[in-house]
Amino acid sequence: QVQLEESGGGLVQPGGSLRLSCAASGGTFNWYAMAWFRQAPGKEREFVAAVTWRTSSTVSADFVKGRFTFSRDDAKNTVYLQIDNLKPDDTAVYFCAADSRPLYGDDWFRPSRYDYWGQGTQVTVSS
Repeated sequence: QVQLEESGGGLVQPGGSLRLSCAASGGTFNWYAMAWFRQAPGKEREFVAAVTWRTSSTVSADFVKGRFTFSRDDAKNTVYLQIDNLKPDDTAVYFCAADSRPLYGDDWFRPSRYDYWGQGTQVTVSS
């Protein structure tokens, strides 16, 4: 049973940075892509950014463009997402997701399109 586990959330001041981790365990991983979504209280889950496993191509939401960096540690089956210049509007629970099927067009942005999910990590941006 493949499992994803996020970590790295916390309280950060506006303008600060956080590096979120998504560690995969419990199986053989042949992902097409891993993605991050977020969900603020009372709002729908929304796409943040994603990276393709084989080519490391990235897709991102407009609100995070220029503020994120993906990295990975294959030995640890872990993907990292660093978000810089954090804003209070970035406050949300951040979820890691993955899928082994190719993603096209709007597929990237749809939570229903990803089969594997972590439990989430809270990010709070406040002074």
